[in-house]
Amino acid sequence: MIKWIAIAASVVLLITGSAYAKDYEVKKKAGDYDVTVKIDRNPPVVGDNNIVVEIKDAKGGYVTDAKVVVEYTMPAMPGMPAMNYKAKTSLDGNEYKGKMNLSMSGSWSIEVKITKADKTSKMKFSVDAQ
Repeated sequence: MIKWIAIAASVVLLITGSAYAKDYEVKKKAGDYDVTVKIDRNPPVVGDNNIVVEIKDAKGGYVTDAKVVVEYTMPAMPGMPAMNYKAKTSLDGNEYKGKMNLSMSGSWSIEVKITKADKTSKMKFSVDAQ
């Protein structure tokens, strides 16, 4: 009986722990902006991953009048061409939201392009999709 209680408690802890897993998050500078990118899967997975981009200016105010595009690439490998994709975003409150579809596992380079008043700033980072 005690063995079954221990197993049930382990399952509950496992389920509860995964329900509160944090998003994959990256914070970096892009030109004059402080940019926070969150991906709803940690680690990102093959298939759809929701991405949220938050941009703040030098004074700490939200930037809500920019065009934000997320480009994600995987370099060419033997027997496979390079993969290049773009995800458009739309403004929702103070955040730009979009969806990336990572077509295979492995290392992906992600570049967030922020265009405002004909000036483009870029933020780059990498993820390993599983």
